[in-house]
Amino acid sequence: MNDQKATNTARTVHSELRTPNSALPTLRDRGFTYLALLAAIVIIGITLGSATKYWSHITLREKEKELIFRGNQYKDAIGRYYNARPGVKMYPQSIDNLLNDSRSINSGRHLRRKYKDPITGEDFIVIKGQQVNGKKVIGISGVKSKSDDEPLKKANFSEENKEFEGKSKYSEWVFKYTPQTTQPPPPPLPVRP
Repeated sequence: MNDQKATNTARTVHSELRTPNSALPTLRDRGFTYLALLAAIVIIGITLGSATKYWSHITLREKEKELIFRGNQYKDAIGRYYNARPGVKMYPQSIDNLLNDSRSINSGRHLRRKYKDPITGEDFIVIKGQQVNGKKVIGISGVKSKSDDEPLKKANFSEENKEFEGKSKYSEWVFKYTPQTTQPPPPPLPVRP
């Protein structure tokens, strides 16, 4: 009788350890988890791809703003250098002249530091020997980017940078100082008696 009890107990324990047939996956259910996982990976990939594209546009827009800021810093510094001394007007011969103007005691700095082109990460192209108001310039009249990439911003520029509208490359955004020409007043009209 003890043998009978031991056998029945063993069968009960063994049957409890077995998984019922209803819990086993059928042929239809096999691979469903794999397909669901693949679908989730595809959805995550598409989402990350669009987020990356969106983020790169934001980054490029920030670089464009920085390019405009830095280019205008150079243009304004060239203008300050040009107008620093009354009488003889001169353009700087190098960027270093903007950092340390030693022409007179009070000249000082016209540019805080040398800026890199934020689009390329390299130095700006220095514009020398250009025509400004019909005269050949000796020295630096401006700077521009080396990048031939197409800008995102093509319209709605400030009045200072209106000439950039419609340009198809960053290298066409030229930050050049042009002195204001003052026209002499017209001669007085003759008085008729």
